[in-house]
Amino acid sequence: MPSLHRKACLRCLRTFLVPLGLAASNAHAQSNVTLYGIVDAGIVYTNKTVDMSTGASLGKQWMVRDSGQSASRFGVRGTEDLGGGIKANFNLESGIDLANGGLNNSNGNLFGRQAWLSVSSNWGELKAGLQYSPFFWAIVASDARNFSQFGSGLVTYADAVLGTSIFTANAMSYTTPKVAGLTGSVLIALGGASGNFQAGRQYSGSLTWAHGPLSVDVAYFNGNSGGTAQTPVPTTIAFVGKTAGVVYHWGDVTAKASITAFKTASSFNEIVYSAGFDAFVLPTLNLNAGVWATRDRNSSDNHSVMSAIGAEYYLSKRTTLYSQFGVANNHGAMNTGLSVSSLSTLYAARGTTIGASAGVRHTF
Repeated sequence: MPSLHRKACLRCLRTFLVPLGLAASNAHAQSNVTLYGIVDAGIVYTNKTVDMSTGASLGKQWMVRDSGQSASRFGVRGTEDLGGGIKANFNLESGIDLANGGLNNSNGNLFGRQAWLSVSSNWGELKAGLQYSPFFWAIVASDARNFSQFGSGLVTYADAVLGTSIFTANAMSYTTPKVAGLTGSVLIALGGASGNFQAGRQYSGSLTWAHGPLSVDVAYFNGNSGGTAQTPVPTTIAFVGKTAGVVYHWGDVTAKASITAFKTASSFNEIVYSAGFDAFVLPTLNLNAGVWATRDRNSSDNHSVMSAIGAEYYLSKRTTLYSQFGVANNHGAMNTGLSVSSLSTLYAARGTTIGASAGVRHTF
């Protein structure tokens, strides 16, 4: 009898565990985790560097720099199908410095670029954590040189507000599905300061309309200083931002134009006009160029023009050789530079600064 009893129990156990094992196997098959990244190293030259205390030029500079064109980074992202069209998603992303193995291209933290969890479905996506703002994404969409680290709208952006509205901490956002060509996104970042809800509070919204080869983006940002997100690269500079951009695709050529305003508390009130193009002249060769004109609406004496051209040659789908050339001309108190590689190239002296960059980028 004991032997028969044990056999019966084993049959019952197998009956119970086999379905559980199949269910676990199916659940695992519906999950996906990916390691990804970019490694980019290049040489940057400028004929002038700026003395931050006086605004005068300190002379030419050669630098072997991490992230000559794209920000070097690595990250882990994943998604799990929860059933019923609902998915759970996450993304952890860190900036890295190829020159010394340290942190770079973020707000100074290990996963300082992105660290968020979201739930998505056919009703849109709800996301919480450190993330890019809708204002940032709208400017990226209409930038002629795709926010290259050298000679692009990223330079005028960082010149104005550094990492604010790029790396947005303590944030929650919602993005709608596309309806009749329209997509909307809203974000609010809670500053986290005890007893002061307004400290570090940031909010942003955007609306994108796309139809055929044409797309239009408009966005808004409003942020206060303070809060708990105090990082080596400031991300809570108080400012109000507005942008509108248009993109038109014509075969292998894409034309882009935008207007962006940065009104910083108790400081400047800049407006940036930009236009340019991106074209694949060969399947493996891309050329792009743009111009960014900045004007201080508080003083007509302060204005600058930055222009740049770049070429990318694709050795493979993952490895690219690139070269870039740019010119920045500053008047009055304007200090627009050519590259975000360092403070000495992000800001420039009065007059004309000429620079160039070349390097290699690999994605994985």
